[in-house]
Amino acid sequence: MADQQHQLPRQYHEAVLHWQRHNFPDYPRLAEQWDTYFPKDDAFCLCARIQQGMPEQIEVGERTGQPKALVPKELDPKAAEELLAIIRAQASTEFGSIQQHQATLARASDSQDQAWVLRVMAEELRHGYQMIHLLTSADWSPVTDTKPQDMVEEILSMKTGSHVLAAFNLEYDSFVDNVVFAAFIDRVGKYQLTMQKVNAYKPMAASMPPMLREEAFHLAAGVIPMRRWAEAAAQPDALITMPAMQRAVYKWYGRGLEMFGDERGGKTNVRLGLKDKTNRVAQDEYIAEVDKMLDDINQRYVRARFPQLSRDDADSLYTRVKADRGTIDGLSWDEDLLKLPHPGFFRRRGEYAFQMIGVDGSKFDDVEHYIEHVRDHLPEAYLASIDVKHWAELQRGVANGTVPLESALKSMPRLARVGGACPCANSVRWVVDVEVPANGGQETRLNP
Repeated sequence: MADQQHQLPRQYHEAVLHWQRHNFPDYPRLAEQWDTYFPKDDAFCLCARIQQGMPEQIEVGERTGQPKALVPKELDPKAAEELLAIIRAQASTEFGSIQQHQATLARASDSQDQAWVLRVMAEELRHGYQMIHLLTSADWSPVTDTKPQDMVEEILSMKTGSHVLAAFNLEYDSFVDNVVFAAFIDRVGKYQLTMQKVNAYKPMAASMPPMLREEAFHLAAGVIPMRRWAEAAAQPDALITMPAMQRAVYKWYGRGLEMFGDERGGKTNVRLGLKDKTNRVAQDEYIAEVDKMLDDINQRYVRARFPQLSRDDADSLYTRVKADRGTIDGLSWDEDLLKLPHPGFFRRRGEYAFQMIGVDGSKFDDVEHYIEHVRDHLPEAYLASIDVKHWAELQRGVANGTVPLESALKSMPRLARVGGACPCANSVRWVVDVEVPANGGQETRLNP
């Protein structure tokens, strides 16, 4: 059954477009390139999509079997409060991802890779639009005193450095980040959206399937270039090497794990019917999936590096090197192949937060040696960032007892913040009062 498509009320629709002009100036290019790169796909729609035919009864938790809520006041008060926080955080990630991608979009060396990321950014814009639809199409006053226009204003005012989740506060160093972020961080997004297909709030649950269909493309925009780069890296003239990709994996993997929340948590969301898995269960499945993804990429590298071997023999060689963690026939596990670090490496949230654990799981007693170890495994350009500096200062403080762990968990570097004001000289706020159109903001299809 086709999705229902909704346009936001004019003041919010115009606010999103206003934000787009300042933060995503390449957006109009998507319409120009669509038929070239996506000729078999329907034209892009900047709208809220609602899946039809979703279950009517709550599927998990204490109220399993009861009717799903159609408005926030029908939810358990605690569930409504938690869900509002989830929606606002989700909106922050969507708009934050666009800001990150935009900074390095032009650095892509391949026009197709650039077009794919451009589409990812546009679909993230639609996902943010979807979350604003959830915030503005219902009455959330039972759980918040914040008016809808102020919630939207807060979301659109966030910049890199002031978003809710740490992964969306890191600036990209190169187009390698655009791709590796899609492969790792968008994959976390897939898990979060999948878990919320059962949401006890029916409008939230019905928002998930359309977003998931688009999220599948986002993963491809990360994995497919990484496969191609790995095959090219087998040649001596490669510009993007396996070590370069490995350093990006070390940069993003821990941030992806932290997006699941503390490994020991998540039971409340299951009990309230908002998600169907606890944090640890979902994170463990994610770890297994990204490990399998790296197996696939590594196998492609080995096949390209040893063209004299049959596919089966090349895959066997890779399997033996991975099992031995050594070097066989000149193929080195440490130097040539992509691998996941220990889940405790370079962590700032969760059960491993600020524990000094190396990429191989070894534990450090000396904080300076640990900082050197982390430094030696991260992208060189990233080391010059305020993010790494902030982490190192906190790591030293936690290790020597001058910074309580609880304080370190709450601390994050703050970059430039808009503070609610649109940078446009003609407007103080992103959301401005406008005359409501005659159709009241009913369904419409929009093209960029």
